Amino acid sequence: MWRVLEPLHAVSYFSAECRAANKAIGLRGFWMGYFATRSAPLGAVGPSVVEATFYGFHPAMVRRAIPDAWSFATPDTVIATRTIAAAAVLRNLVPDITTVAARTVPHLRDAIAAAEVAGRPLFAANRDLPVPGDAVHALWQAATALREHRGDGHVACLLSEGIDGCEAHVLFSAARGVPPQLWRDNRGWSETDWEAARERLIERKLLDAEGITDPGRALREHLEARTDALAMTAYRGVPGMLETLSVLTPAARAVARSGEVPYPNPMGADPA
Repeated sequence: MWRVLEPLHAVSYFSAECRAANKAIGLRGFWMGYFATRSAPLGAVGPSVVEATFYGFHPAMVRRAIPDAWSFATPDTVIATRTIAAAAVLRNLVPDITTVAARTVPHLRDAIAAAEVAGRPLFAANRDLPVPGDAVHALWQAATALREHRGDGHVACLLSEGIDGCEAHVLFSAARGVPPQLWRDNRGWSETDWEAARERLIERKLLDAEGITDPGRALREHLEARTDALAMTAYRGVPGMLETLSVLTPAARAVARSGEVPYPNPMGADPA
C-alpha cells in the first residue's frame, strides 16, 4: 500500500506543475515549497515543530525555509494550492483517475477513520482537513493522510531503537547501496555529520568498515517490519481494501513510469 500511495502523493514535491504552483504563491525554491506544503496542515508552526515531525532533516535546513514561508503564503493558501496542483498532475498522468478516485476514496476514507491517531501528528493534521468535494482532490488528500500515518509510525520506530535522523539515513544508505551524497544533499547533513553518525553506528556494531553488519541488517528489517505492522492498523478489518489496492496500483505505476517522481529518491520508496 505504501508503494502505491507514495507516488500519488509525491507528485506534489517533484512535478514541475506543483513546483510552479508553489512559486506562484510566493514560496521560494524547492525546499521552501517542500517544507511549507508538507507542514501546512499543522498551521503556521515554527521550525522546531517541523524538525521534530519530519525527523530526518538537519535543523539548519528546516530553518532556512520555516517560518519564512508563512510570510509569503498562509497555511490555508498552501493547502489549497498543493491539492489543486497535485490533482491536476494526476489527471494529466492517469487518464481514468476520476474513475479510480470514485472507486477508492470511500474505502481510503474508511481507513483514515479507522486509523489510530495517537502519537501521529502529521496524520492527525491531515485527517482533520475538510474532505475536498472534487474526487481527485479527495484521492490525493487521502493518499497524503495515509502516507503520513505510516511516516509518523516509522519515526516512532526509529526513536524506540535510538536511531537519530542522520543515523537513519546512514543505515539506509548502507543497507540499500544508495550513494551517501543523495541523502546528504537532500537532508542537509554534512560529510562531518555523516561520518560522526557512521562512527556511532559502528560503535553499536550496526556497521563496520565493510558496510552494514548482520545486526545492522536485522535492525533495518525489524524497523521496516514494525513500521508496516503499525501502518497496517489503518487497513485491517476495513472492507474493500484489497480491491482498492488493485484499482490504485495501475495509477501508481503510471505515475512512476512517467518520470515525474525520480527513483531512487530521498523518500526511499520503490515503484509500485
